[in-house]
Amino acid sequence: MVLMWLLLFFWFLPQAVHRTLRTRCLLTRPFELQEEYYRPGDYLVGGILPHLKTTVIHASFKKPPWNTHPARPVAKNYQQILALVFAIQEINKDPALLPNITLGFRIVEDTNFARMTYQAGLSFLSTGGQMVPNYRCSRQQKLLSVIGSLYSRISMQMASLLGLFKIPQLGYSSFNPVLKERTLFPSFYRIDPSEVPQNLGIIRLLLHFHWNWIGIVAPDDDSGENFIQALTPMLDQNDICVAFTKRTLSEILVYYTSIYNDISLAVAVKESEAKVVVVSGDSNAIRNLMMHLLLYKIRTKTSLEKVWIITSQWEFAAVGNLFEWRAVEAFHGALSFRGHASIIPGFQSFLRTLDPHHPQEDVFLKDWWKLVFTCSFFDIPGILKPCVGKEDIGKLPPFLFEMSMTGNSYNVYNAVYLMAHALHAIFPFGPSRGTMRNGKNLLDVQPWQILASLRSTQFNNTAGEEVFFSENDEISAGYDILNLAFFPNQSSAQVKVGRMDPRAPPGKDFIIHTDAVVWATQKLPSSKCVESCLPGYSRKVIEEKPPCCYECQLCPEGTISNHTDAECCVPCSEDQYPNKNKDHCLPKNINFFSYEDILGIVLASLTLFLSLITVLVLATVIKYRDTPIVKANNRELTYILLISLLLSFLSSFLFIGRPTRVTCLLRHIAFTVCFSVAISSILAKTILVVVAFMATKPGNRAREMLGRQGANSILLACPLFQVITCAIWLGTSPPFSNLDFHSLAKEIIVECKEGSVILFYTVLGYMGFLALVSFVVAFLARKLPDSFNEAKFITFSMLVFCSVWVSFLPTYLSTQGKAMVAVEIFSILASGAGLLGCIFLPKCYIIFLRPHLNSRDHLLRNKKNRNLNF
Repeated sequence: MVLMWLLLFFWFLPQAVHRTLRTRCLLTRPFELQEEYYRPGDYLVGGILPHLKTTVIHASFKKPPWNTHPARPVAKNYQQILALVFAIQEINKDPALLPNITLGFRIVEDTNFARMTYQAGLSFLSTGGQMVPNYRCSRQQKLLSVIGSLYSRISMQMASLLGLFKIPQLGYSSFNPVLKERTLFPSFYRIDPSEVPQNLGIIRLLLHFHWNWIGIVAPDDDSGENFIQALTPMLDQNDICVAFTKRTLSEILVYYTSIYNDISLAVAVKESEAKVVVVSGDSNAIRNLMMHLLLYKIRTKTSLEKVWIITSQWEFAAVGNLFEWRAVEAFHGALSFRGHASIIPGFQSFLRTLDPHHPQEDVFLKDWWKLVFTCSFFDIPGILKPCVGKEDIGKLPPFLFEMSMTGNSYNVYNAVYLMAHALHAIFPFGPSRGTMRNGKNLLDVQPWQILASLRSTQFNNTAGEEVFFSENDEISAGYDILNLAFFPNQSSAQVKVGRMDPRAPPGKDFIIHTDAVVWATQKLPSSKCVESCLPGYSRKVIEEKPPCCYECQLCPEGTISNHTDAECCVPCSEDQYPNKNKDHCLPKNINFFSYEDILGIVLASLTLFLSLITVLVLATVIKYRDTPIVKANNRELTYILLISLLLSFLSSFLFIGRPTRVTCLLRHIAFTVCFSVAISSILAKTILVVVAFMATKPGNRAREMLGRQGANSILLACPLFQVITCAIWLGTSPPFSNLDFHSLAKEIIVECKEGSVILFYTVLGYMGFLALVSFVVAFLARKLPDSFNEAKFITFSMLVFCSVWVSFLPTYLSTQGKAMVAVEIFSILASGAGLLGCIFLPKCYIIFLRPHLNSRDHLLRNKKNRNLNF
């Protein structure tokens, strides 16, 4: 009987178990559930935010992954969680934004490990502690969006999961361009500034401090490759060269592995001549770099003393223990970009209300409190002091925790308000049917409605700043530039020294306060492949070398460079010339032949002297006009010759002094016409000598044909042609004053340009033609018998005159400025003096020293002797 009951029991037991399993929802969880900070509400905002720094390793695939090292809170990351909580509280208290609606939240830790990412994602999509997406069996609150992650890789994994359910995800520090692909990640939006202004800020920073020889350290993943590819073209466009590019691990490995025994990266950075290193990467990548630098410092007992320019993906607040604090000292004097953050009213008061003894379901508060105040909630005498909960968080070091919002916290705060405003925008237009929940008739809002409303959402936050998405679905904002300082006593400081704001007007979009920067080398370092080219030099690129490794070459003549590392030399303006060092321009001196010049004084004095001599000779001729020597060669022509010579000498004054329009018109006309009259009178006198000799022959009527009237005709006709030519010259292309900026390097020549060069040389040529004719006639008549035959003296005077003006032409054409004018004056004076001396000096000699020769008796006696000889 007993045996039969046992058989029946085992027969029906499997069917009963089977029926039980069919009526119950037995769910297993493949991962160990994380702690979460939960607060109920009508609608939920999810958050996957950083708080713990966890090192994970898979020992085998037979059990779920777990922490191989204790998790350590990173103090400053906790502020991002508080920013989300504070924003939810403000929204729930605002009667205008979401009236009669309470927002709740669910916050889980961002562990930055892909193995645990889907656990967090599935927990947002599931309820009741189970891992079944889209299945709600207890909590009825609807998830509207998720904020996070801080890391691009985690954001991509979360976006691939949340996108299936069209749940909006607002990520930050997600610089991977793949996340911009709407076809792959339709529900992902960035709430931090684009990396483009940051990259531009790096370039502006390098240019501001004249750094053109740099190194780059980036993680060995897609984000590092994308950063290098985006930054390199911008560096090339601004002639900034990369001395080295190093890659660091993008994930935290288990401590004490072989990777931390390798200091090759630090050695390469140290040995490079580049003093500036641009570092990109998230917390993991830069922590790995810190370990390399710390190990190098321990082994070599030296510091790198480089200038680090660090992107905004990681803040220096992520310091978990003393070991990392020693490592972060290598970044003393670094310049760090951080997303712009404004002061949010009430946030500091909210922080001061934190009480670890009453955490209000905040599962992160106690761990954070123990870390920052180095205390314990358990009684451990002699080891740790007890946490009383009254510690002042306002006295914490800024690198451990800040009372004002950091850039990432500011992004989280704005993200919560974006969701609230998007919900506010669609709430009145939701479905007419509602759902009764906690006595409220709530509209059945779907996440895809929030997603559609986000792009057009625009509002001013409590700090007064406008928040909206740009065309690329990114928050349009800028970056603050911080200077980081670490001191031996483990104190630190971070000072805002600049700003990069793409929305600011040109000239104000980039601001840097150089005097406020603390440098690791105590002074502004120079990071160049070669020393700067000094002013006066320009850069010359060397073939097969980077453009930053250039040579310095002296500026060519007439050019300058007034700043260091000039790409090319620029010419001075026309009225300036380079100084000796060719680093700035000096005003050119005005160059003209003036009475202040020594040569001007000499020539002016010589002009006065020759004019005086001419006047004295004229006076002598007039006084002795009835003597044979004066009457012998037509004294009227002699008067005209002396007056024309006097005017020729006086015309030299038109060449001295600053040229004006009037003097330029008169100077060449005056001396050419005067000389033409003088030479014409000489030609007439010569012809009279020939006529006088021919008239002595019987039957010769030359005296009647070429007597006084012929001489007057020559005197009038020859200068008349010169006057007509000069009139044509003045009427067509007259001389004019001109400023010559180019003939002399350091002077501006004020000169008279001839106008028509052809007419200028025509009048000179005609004057030379008259002189040549006079010379030929005089030469033929030099041996004719006469008592006072001037032909021989005229011949010599014409020879002197022609020699002077023939020498004048090449000399005139080969000189410039004052010398040209001096040559012209000298030619006038020399030729005039030659005529005056050769013709009238013998006459004056006879008049004053041999007066007995200047008598009628001596004239008749010579005539009688010539007749006898004839």
